[in-house]
Amino acid sequence: MHQYRTHTCGELRVEHAGAPVRLSGWVHRTRDHGNLMFVDLRDHYGVTQCVVDISSPVFAQIENVGNESVITVTGKVSRRTADTVNPNIPTGAVELRLEAVAVQSVAAPLPMPVNQDAGYPEDIRLRYRFLDLRREELHRNIMLRAQVIASIRRRMIEAGFTEFQTPILTSSSPEGARDFLVPSRLHPGKFYALPQAPQQFKQLLMIAGFDRYFQIAPCFRDEDARADRSPGEFYQLDFEMSFVTQEDVFNALEPVIAGVFEEFANGRSVTKPPFPRIPHDEAMLKYGSDKPDLRNPLVITDVTEAFRGSNFGIFARAIEGGSVVRAIPAPGAAKQPRSFYDKLNDWAREQGAAGLGYIVLEGGEGKGPIARNLEPERIKAIRGATGLGDGDAVFFACDKPGAAAVFAGTVRQRLGNDLGLIGPGQFKFCWIVDYPMYELDEQTGKIEFSHNPFSMPQGGLAALESKDPLEIKAYQYDIVCNGVELSSGAIRNHLPEIMYKAFEIAGYGKEVVEARFGGMINALKFGAPPHGGSAPGIDRIVMLLAEEPNIREVVAFPMNQQAMDLMMGAPSDVEPERLRDLHIHVSLPPEKKE
Repeated sequence: MHQYRTHTCGELRVEHAGAPVRLSGWVHRTRDHGNLMFVDLRDHYGVTQCVVDISSPVFAQIENVGNESVITVTGKVSRRTADTVNPNIPTGAVELRLEAVAVQSVAAPLPMPVNQDAGYPEDIRLRYRFLDLRREELHRNIMLRAQVIASIRRRMIEAGFTEFQTPILTSSSPEGARDFLVPSRLHPGKFYALPQAPQQFKQLLMIAGFDRYFQIAPCFRDEDARADRSPGEFYQLDFEMSFVTQEDVFNALEPVIAGVFEEFANGRSVTKPPFPRIPHDEAMLKYGSDKPDLRNPLVITDVTEAFRGSNFGIFARAIEGGSVVRAIPAPGAAKQPRSFYDKLNDWAREQGAAGLGYIVLEGGEGKGPIARNLEPERIKAIRGATGLGDGDAVFFACDKPGAAAVFAGTVRQRLGNDLGLIGPGQFKFCWIVDYPMYELDEQTGKIEFSHNPFSMPQGGLAALESKDPLEIKAYQYDIVCNGVELSSGAIRNHLPEIMYKAFEIAGYGKEVVEARFGGMINALKFGAPPHGGSAPGIDRIVMLLAEEPNIREVVAFPMNQQAMDLMMGAPSDVEPERLRDLHIHVSLPPEKKE
């Protein structure tokens, strides 16, 4: 018999009854029933119930073993009686009658329980992450992550992609988020940077003639934490393809993403390819977001003309000043009590709005403060535009186009939740396409890139030379699921003359482009294929599949919101000798006075 185990703790079944068995694992839970002691023994694979009689010498030995101690037990498998079968675990039809116990490791008193999923302060969970990872829920999430990555890798290889590794030590990027810098010992005063993404390297691989690249790529960005973003590092399915159009990229990625979600859906529905393609401008109008949650059936409409020149002066005057009015439908909301509307109004003020106006539709008319200031034909026009009727209500957002869209989108999501319209058990995907190439900085009045400066403008060089920059669209796209942006992507600008012109419009001269992106520009001058790709986030994919609201629940060893690793003590001080080797002098900011 093996020194530690003949079977795992998730393996024993009725057919093993009577067999001698040895198991090793952690003491998950003990239950003293007087004459009988029950021990739930847990390993990576599952839990097996062990039992020992008070007459056995093993009883006294097991009685003093605390939870999370590691033990090896030997005994015979016994069928449980019908009334003691536990249907909630795979091993629940049997138990192990203990004959011998060997203690491999004694656990100190626990700072947090492992055998329950009750909420515990995050700082404790992260400080003792090795214990937290033993909990069933978190253990399952990390295994799901591994399985998702394996599935993605298999599907990408089957689709003809080849996995390449790109450098971790590279040059600092002048665009995007802050870099993590690594000092060079051999080159005093110079620094490497950890890659924010393998963007330039994957494009260089296409220029080098490798046709279909992918990588489960680590990315490093010195950003603040959010629920859906780790502060420091994250992983993405990075891929690039040569000689492709935007549709070719979509057709390559959709079967991979849909296949992975279907594989781990557990009965939840998944959008079948091809995923809907929604132009950016349409998404902002209909959903008030470029990452719309399509589980929500509400569609925003423009009702500016219904208020233009009306007796509802607040909106009428705002429209004359360039504002628009967006209508957010609330089907069936007429039956809601007045408190429903008052709470939404208070909530809107908390969001920074002046309030949230509405009309309740009843008896072929409209009710409420706004309706009293609108002629019947204007209310009829609002009914027609929104498709609403008696028994419904409609809310309004009035502001400049950009702000009105965003606020209307926030109201749409709030109403979808409050009215119970967002059904569970769905993964609804879409592509957001036709992003504006440029946007206007309202504070400076300058033209800026709105998305990715290395994207190919629709219409190419001719569009850059002849069109209003704010009207130019780019071959840029995002893939979105349930209101979560999984990735951005683009057909790349592979022609130097177009890149120079694109940056010139944004205020960057040729010399600036060559100084900042010299390596890429130089490569493009030696024959670059048309190419494009994307990079869906692994962490966010697993978050959705695990139905976890926080990204730290699907990462084995995450940092906290202050970008600190409480378990390993990072970031940490470094000895002066090591700083001298790196030619670094630390200049700390002055301490804040209380």
